[in-house]
This record gives sequence, C-alpha cells and structure tokens, in this order.
Amino acid sequence: MAKPAILTVDDDPEVLQAVSRDLRHQYGDRFRIVRADSGITALDVVQQLKLRNEAVALFLVDQRMPQMGGVEFLERAKGIFPNAKRALLTAYADTDAAIKSINSARLDYYLLKPWNPPEERLYPVLDDLLDDWLAGFRPPFEGIRVIGNRWSPFSHQVKDFLARNQVPFKWLDIELEPDAAKLVEYAQADGRQQLPLVLFPDGSRLIQPSNLEIAAKIGLQTQAERPFYDLAIVGAGPAGLAAAVYGASEGLSTVLIEREAPGGQAGTSSRIENYLGFPVGLSGSDLARRGVTQARRFGVEILTPQVVTGVRLEDPYRVLQLADGSEISCHALLVATGVSYRWLNVPGAEKLTGAGIYYGAAMTEAIACTNEEVYLVGGANSAGQAAMHFSKYASKVIMLVRGESLASSMSQYLIDQIAATKNIQVCTGCSVVEVKGEEYLEAIAIAHANTGQTETVSARSLFIFIGASPKTDWLDGVIQRDAQGFIITGPDLMHSSKSPRGWSLERSPFLLETNIPGIFAAGDVRYGSIKRVASGVGEGSIAIQFVHRYLSNV
Repeated sequence: MAKPAILTVDDDPEVLQAVSRDLRHQYGDRFRIVRADSGITALDVVQQLKLRNEAVALFLVDQRMPQMGGVEFLERAKGIFPNAKRALLTAYADTDAAIKSINSARLDYYLLKPWNPPEERLYPVLDDLLDDWLAGFRPPFEGIRVIGNRWSPFSHQVKDFLARNQVPFKWLDIELEPDAAKLVEYAQADGRQQLPLVLFPDGSRLIQPSNLEIAAKIGLQTQAERPFYDLAIVGAGPAGLAAAVYGASEGLSTVLIEREAPGGQAGTSSRIENYLGFPVGLSGSDLARRGVTQARRFGVEILTPQVVTGVRLEDPYRVLQLADGSEISCHALLVATGVSYRWLNVPGAEKLTGAGIYYGAAMTEAIACTNEEVYLVGGANSAGQAAMHFSKYASKVIMLVRGESLASSMSQYLIDQIAATKNIQVCTGCSVVEVKGEEYLEAIAIAHANTGQTETVSARSLFIFIGASPKTDWLDGVIQRDAQGFIITGPDLMHSSKSPRGWSLERSPFLLETNIPGIFAAGDVRYGSIKRVASGVGEGSIAIQFVHRYLSNV
C-alpha cells in the first residue's frame, strides 16, 4: 500500500523547502511528503491523489498565498478528502483569519511562523493530529476501480471481463456512489457519455476501453512468444485447460488461445456440486483459476483475449490466423471452443442486452439485484445453479421454463435445492415473448402455454440460459460440422466404413480427430459430446493421447 500523504503548500520557496525538510525528517518513514507552491497547484495534486486512490492524512497550508489563500484551499480540499486533518501555517498578524476558519474550513489547528524548534512547536501538534487520523483510517481498496452505470452495456462488458479473468476491481455506480461523479470530473472525462471510466493503481485511466486495451494494461498475454508449437489449443474451458495441462506435462510445447476468459461457460457457474473430488462443490471461477495455475506451472502459454479467425493447412503444419493479423503454426490443433448461450430472439432484446438482459450467470450483476425480483430463462443445470446463487441476493427468483418440469434437463440435486429454497419460484410452460424498456429493461411479456394467456410484469434483470450453440464459423471449408455447427469426429465421420472425403491416411480418424488429420475436437463443441464439466475434462485429457499417436508419424 502507498504511504498516506502529508501535503504542504506555500508560495515562498524557502519556507516550502524548510517545512518539507522538517516533515520528511520526522514522518518520512510512515508518510509520503508532497508539496505544492500554490493553492491552485495543490488542488490539482489533491485530485490526482484521489484518482490514484491514495490517502491524504494531513494538509499543512500557508494562509497568505496569491490567487487562492490557505483557507479557501482547505475548504475545497475537504470535499475531496473530508477525513484529512487540516492545519494552517500563519503569521501572528493573521491569527484572526485562522480563528474564523476553524468553523468555515473545519480547521483542526493553526501554527504560527516560525515554528522553530520543530521538536517543540511543530511535531507535538502534528503527532496528535496524525495519531487521531490513524485511529480512524481504513486503507482504501488497492486495485482497479470501474466507474459506470448499471444499465450501460459497456460497463457490464468491462466488469464481466475483469471478473471472468479473476482481476480484483471495485465497482462504483455513478448513480449511487457520491465519489464516482467527482472522480469522473477529476479524470476530465465527458460525464456519462464517456463511461465506463477505468482507473488503475498507477494513476492511469482508460475511457470506454476494449477488452484488448484492458488486457494490455493489466499484463495479460495476447501475443505468442514463438511462431511454432507442437500443440495449439483453441478455447480455455474445462476441455482446453485439461488438454493444455496434459500436453505440456508430457513434453509438448503448448499454446492455449482464449477469446474471452479461461473457464469458458463453466467458469461462469456459481457452484458446481457434482464434480468428483469436491464434496462441498466449487465455483466455476475457482475451477478455472486452479486449471490456469496448473497449466502455467507446466509452461503453457495462455493468450487471452485473443481470437482465432481461421485455419489453413500447410502440411505437415496447421496454421492459425489471429484477429490481430498474426499467425501461429503447429503440428497438432485441438478445438475446444465450447458453446455459447443462444440469444433471446424476441422484440426489444437486442437493444437491452447488457442493460438488464444478460447471458449466463453474470455474477457481476448479483449484488446489484439485491432485494429485487430476478427472472431467469432456462431449465438446465446452469440455470439452476444461477437461481441458487441469485436467491442469496434477490427478494425473489422466478425461473421461466418452457418445458413441463425441470426433471428432463436438470440434475436431481439441483431440483431438490430449488424446491427447498423459499424465494425461488419455478414457472413451467412459460416463455418470454417480448421485452420492454428504453434505456434499460423495464418489463417482460410472459406467455403461459397452459392457459394460452400472456402477462406483462415489471422486471429489471433477466438472465438467459436457453440452450447453446457452437461458434465454429472460422472453420468453414476446412472442418466437417453438422447443421448446428458442432464438429464431427472419429466414428461419426465414417459412412459405410469409408473414411471422410479428402482423408489422406490409410488409418481411420482417431476417436476425437476431425476430417483433417492432426486437428482434434473435445468438449461441448464436439458433435455427440456429453455436456458436463467432467466430460469436457475427460475428453481434453484423452485427446492428448491421440495427439501423441498422430505426432509419432509426422
């Protein structure tokens, strides 16, 4: 943590140097001594300290200064650091002004010039003031601060990216936090039109940043260190992370490329309770963190956020084309990009995405839903896990399930937990047919299949879990897929015991191999896969055995 600051202000260079020297001698080991030669300069310094989230313990300010006197400065500075102690340096002739400022500027003390010897006339007074300040001091949050609006899609994007990449940050809603508007002003941002504002501990800031800009600032790796790898893995969900761990631990130079954040869809889960070896369950973010740590321990390069836009074949190499124009070549490629939730295709939904409508659990929005009614669309495990999580914050969680019950798509342990949770209501045969709102979600229209009626209810938060689809367009013309985009592998490629068209080897494709030798698929993106975390981990680890068999003949 940065040392709290003592700010001294005087327009006389000799006096400023002398008081700074005395302060540094007595307090330099515990406090940072900052000085300014005018009230206007000091005010700018104070604003910058606020932007850097540093604390000010004491203002020691000369009274007589041109343009802005000491009392005026203290009156303005107390609005920025209201808890800082305030002391005025004054000549004997100005004592009346000092006494009057005790009320106007809430002055704690005034000191007469000269203050020599400081051991008798300066330090005892300041010791008392600083001890009093330290008794009530609570260190500020040390990390990234995000200032934005709850209903801003840009703000949601930044919060979600930081949270999913497990970067600690503090959220300041400009509608609720008094300091938020002041910080926007100090940063010289154009009010609400330039939110979110992201403030970093070093005092730098980004306005409406992209995920890539944030990644560069916080030190995430987005560029590969070398042009060639034994194994390239696209997608860092459970399958991709497992493959990376097994591949690198078995001696393969491995790069793992993720477009959003490690963990994939599973990483957004609030609680996974049926994963072997964790009897009390674990969160998706915890699973992702453990997997990333393990992969890096074995030397895996993880590029995030980075997008693969295409692949071409230059036998014996497979060449990945990235969104930034760079390329990575490899001998073996594993596609483990998982699936994404399908979009809610009803009137008004696109405009309100990120402004009340969210896809997946969106854990960053849970606290904002405190004491509100929350609506969830979907009836599979991911929806059930989210319902249990939101029930800790919301006054009521309403699950809108198109089917007749949860039994066909949800694990029994979750069904039992939901039934035992008083503030969760399951509405079967229900679907959202319209959403309403101008700047943010205000209401949703719900169709009831059992009665044929449609009702409109007020709503501020709607979370979508309606099935999933693979994002595999970048494989067009290269990899064989089904009509929904899932990658076909192994025996499913064989027709009448014949290898797929274009297959150049005498052997048949391995179990997780695609129609292109050396390109494999694992996890939810694969046609016929079992959509479970453990299954994805299993397929990712198994795929490495086939990679070794393929590489043995390259």
